[in-house]
Amino acid sequence: MAVKELLTGLPWWVKWVAIPVIAVAVFGGMIASAVFFVVNVLFKVLVFVALVAGLLYVVRKFKGSSSSADDRW
Repeated sequence: MAVKELLTGLPWWVKWVAIPVIAVAVFGGMIASAVFFVVNVLFKVLVFVALVAGLLYVVRKFKGSSSSADDRW
C-alpha cells in the first residue's frame, strides 16, 4: 500500500521508463546470469534426450537383427 501511495504523484515516464531502466541497470547482470543458466540447462537436457534416443535406436536396431527369442529383459 505504501508503494502505491508513493508512486501516485509521479509522472508516467518515471513509473514506466525510469524505474525499469534503473532496475535493469542494477540487476542486469543477475538477470543475464539467470537467463544464461536456464538456456544452458535446457541445452544440456536436449543433448541428453538426443543421446538417450540415439542409444535406444542403436540398441533396438542391433537387437532386432539378432534372434527374436531374447526379447525379454
